[in-house]
Amino acid sequence: MSRAGNLFLPFFDPNGLLEGSKCAKIKDSRMPSEFTIRRFRLSDMDRILKIEQAVFPRDAYDRNLFAEYFHTSGDLFLVLVRRGNICGYMLTCICPRPEIVSIAVQPAERRKGAARLLLKSTIRRLRRRRVGRLNLMVRVKNRPALKFYVKHGFVKIRVVRRYYDDGTDGFLMSKYL
Repeated sequence: MSRAGNLFLPFFDPNGLLEGSKCAKIKDSRMPSEFTIRRFRLSDMDRILKIEQAVFPRDAYDRNLFAEYFHTSGDLFLVLVRRGNICGYMLTCICPRPEIVSIAVQPAERRKGAARLLLKSTIRRLRRRRVGRLNLMVRVKNRPALKFYVKHGFVKIRVVRRYYDDGTDGFLMSKYL
């Protein structure tokens, strides 16, 4: 489910690709030392909810949905830590299809490379799983997000009319990995 969608698809991995995955132990030596990316922990929940509310005040995900994603997304639910504080997260699912569910960086930490680091880490994890394509939905009027995704190789596939709960259209975007 992408941002503000209203259908949650339960986790299903018919090929068993996720079982025993070593992706959670990836250490990226190319990442600036002030940043650390790690798996989401339930103890991160309160901080993630604050970021979520600050970034998506109209359609913030709730605690229960994040808890469900914690159980279904495994090492594709990432948090970015800078100077000991969680400043962002990225949530990706691969079943039923590889999709970025949500990415958020606290407003004070934007334009410092946080979203780029989260996206690159996620793409590396997906490539290790031999995932060939990644999709996402973004509001058609969200110019900063559109610019970010295009810069990182995503292309617009089509407009999905009235995708969001408030009736706003979304772009389905995709990137071959």
